[in-house]
Amino acid sequence: VQLQASGGGLVQPGGSLRLSCLASDSIRGIKIRAWYRQSPGNQREFVASITDGGMVTYADSVKGRFTISRDIRMNTHYLQMSNLRPEDTAVYYCNIGNHLGEVWGLGTQVTVSS
Repeated sequence: VQLQASGGGLVQPGGSLRLSCLASDSIRGIKIRAWYRQSPGNQREFVASITDGGMVTYADSVKGRFTISRDIRMNTHYLQMSNLRPEDTAVYYCNIGNHLGEVWGLGTQVTVSS
């Protein structure tokens, strides 16, 4: 497995979760690291990204609530999610891009429900 996502689970509205995405050492020259999500009946949508230069981008729906970060030494990127809402319920996928293209992780389920 080249990308391993973890940290999903069941959380109440208003709660927090932290997702992690570990990239294998075989992936070189990462230019951008990102998170996407897909809820039942919907297309996969962009959540957040961070470039190798540290520039971050967020979907409007998560601005101010989610924070993407990375640990280059650990080859890992994270998604800190706060003030979660039921509409954040989805399978979250991590993604990286390098000169060869994109790599996708298998996804981790996040369920926000009381």
